[in-house]
Amino acid sequence: MVFKRLLGTFGVGGPKVDTVLSGSGTPGGTVQGDVHVQGGEAEFDIQQIVLELVATPQQLPGQQQGGGMGGMGGGGAQGGKPVVFGREVVAGGFRIAAGEKQVYPFSMPLPAETPFNELYGQSLGLELGVRTELAIAAAKDSGDMDPLTVSALPAQEVALEALGQLGFGFAQTVLLPGLVAGAQYQELPFHQELMLSAAPQYADQLQGLDLTLVAGPQGVDVVLEADKHLSGGVPMPFVRHTIPHAEVTSRDWQAEIDGWVQELLQQRQEFLHQMQMQMGGMQPGMHPGMQPGMHPDMQQQRRGGGAGMAVAAGAAGLGAGVLGGMMLNEAFSGDDEEDLADDDGGDDE
Repeated sequence: MVFKRLLGTFGVGGPKVDTVLSGSGTPGGTVQGDVHVQGGEAEFDIQQIVLELVATPQQLPGQQQGGGMGGMGGGGAQGGKPVVFGREVVAGGFRIAAGEKQVYPFSMPLPAETPFNELYGQSLGLELGVRTELAIAAAKDSGDMDPLTVSALPAQEVALEALGQLGFGFAQTVLLPGLVAGAQYQELPFHQELMLSAAPQYADQLQGLDLTLVAGPQGVDVVLEADKHLSGGVPMPFVRHTIPHAEVTSRDWQAEIDGWVQELLQQRQEFLHQMQMQMGGMQPGMHPGMQPGMHPDMQQQRRGGGAGMAVAAGAAGLGAGVLGGMMLNEAFSGDDEEDLADDDGGDDE
């Protein structure tokens, strides 16, 4: 993608900057491209060209709400404040003559915890960006953001493929502020969470599964939580296990992850039992998988009621059975989109 912007800070006739990204990146990898600088009507001394990685964590229902933002997925999420999570100086200390063209190649590292917004070539609807800043003397101007595509790592793909084969369906993915549950080590002030609808064999025990895949040098930590956003803010049990990068193809991850889900549900059942004993039993109208304090009207966010919630996380690898030829981006169209819009009180753009 290319963006072009006349740097208004420097007035009419100032330099222009174009940033061109070459393909997608991966968490812990790099994103490559070129920055094109076009001289203006006079000579300019360029102090710095800086690239910034930008993401916007969201607030979900039940959290303190920020300003609205379209295009980040549905389900009632509200946009928060944009966060810069990476910065790279591409060039600096040079002069560009009037009308001159200069090109600066770059290879910018992506943190291991960088969210991924593409799976098996399909967009997940999560917006990330690269913003270009040009500084001249005491003035600087930040251009519009160039959309950044980050593909999932093999260890992240295998986790989602296993869950899809177990019958869990993709609902949406969001960026949330704060730490991952039980985080061993985390540098970024936000994390990515994938929200899955319940597999049929577990539908009587939970509404949905909340999944976090934290990449590191040795592997991907898989954090599973059940109905986290239906808990009324009460901390819920979670399980955390690791898929080593070196063992992605050598183990039966479907069986192992199914065991992790069962471990989570056992811990959750014990937790719910203790809470119900303390509060004198289940409240009228509660789902067996809900705890006291959960909001029944939020169940629709998980259930959806159309094709979108039936689409498993993963595209090509889950085509047999679960996807059956449907494209993953259909999860964000048709009746499901209207249902999510109704929950929000309006359509996302």
